[in-house]
Amino acid sequence: MTVVVPTCGRPTLQRLLDALAAAAPLPRAVLVVDDRREPHGPLAVDLPPVLHDRLTVLKSPGRGPAAARNVGWRAARTAWVAFLDDDVVPRPDWLAGLADDLAGLPPSVAGVQGALVVPLPDDRRPTDWERNVAGLADARWATADMAYRRPALEQVGGFDERFERAYREDADLALRMRRAGFELRRGTRNAEHPVGPASPLVSLRLQAGNADDVLMAALHGRTWRRDSGAHPGRRPRHIAVTAAGALALAAAGSGQRRLAAVAGAAFAAGAAELAWARIAPGPRTPREVALMLVTSAAIPPLAVTHFLAGLTRRRRLLRDHGRAPHPAHA
Repeated sequence: MTVVVPTCGRPTLQRLLDALAAAAPLPRAVLVVDDRREPHGPLAVDLPPVLHDRLTVLKSPGRGPAAARNVGWRAARTAWVAFLDDDVVPRPDWLAGLADDLAGLPPSVAGVQGALVVPLPDDRRPTDWERNVAGLADARWATADMAYRRPALEQVGGFDERFERAYREDADLALRMRRAGFELRRGTRNAEHPVGPASPLVSLRLQAGNADDVLMAALHGRTWRRDSGAHPGRRPRHIAVTAAGALALAAAGSGQRRLAAVAGAAFAAGAAELAWARIAPGPRTPREVALMLVTSAAIPPLAVTHFLAGLTRRRRLLRDHGRAPHPAHA
């Protein structure tokens, strides 16, 4: 078994390596793929002694986890490759559980997903960011902990490197695996995914994923969300709220005060609805409420902007065969 870990140099990598070193049995090989865009020196990790002869650091072009994972699995020499993100914590029995998950599988099974556990606070409701991370526990085919047969990866061409963010690249691969006739299963092994620190404005940064949704639709059709188990999303609402805001600004600029007031009220109502949807399940502290109010006004136009950017890039990305998967049988 080969474990592949793409990393951008986050300090959580040390925690993962320490956890792997404490597990039993040890993997045959651990391939850490350094995906830093501008590395300044080697990765800052203290290599556990038991991994000295098993761990290799590979260099990736700095184009995101899809490209980094391709570097890793192509260098592997085992029949199965297990992918872990650098911010998960495998439990002590993770490797034994992985072996059990893969034992005796028919050739039709190409991938087995591990169970992710996201620890949340016991003394309060989770914040918006904590709930976002907790969604990984129910995500289908998340490569935070996913094992694939290497021959199956060869057959479908691996990860699509046009997905540059840690978003949708795993769902895209799963859909192509199933289209190729392979079966994917859920295993019983467990790994923790702690909630890491994030900027107060992380919800705004995450809106960049709307551009990746455009590529998913182009590659897999209108039913890609249902087929991959993805959340239905709020794009129609975001478009309506953004249009109301744009109309309010245009009307105000042309002196149409009544129209500006009506459109502005519609924008405010849409932003308030989004804010309450995020506030209601949370801790409702003054800081969290204020943060939800501010970001909920910015999310719809930002989401629409990234969606439109994805539409403008779609044709070029579909022509970009150099970073698209190349199935072995093609």
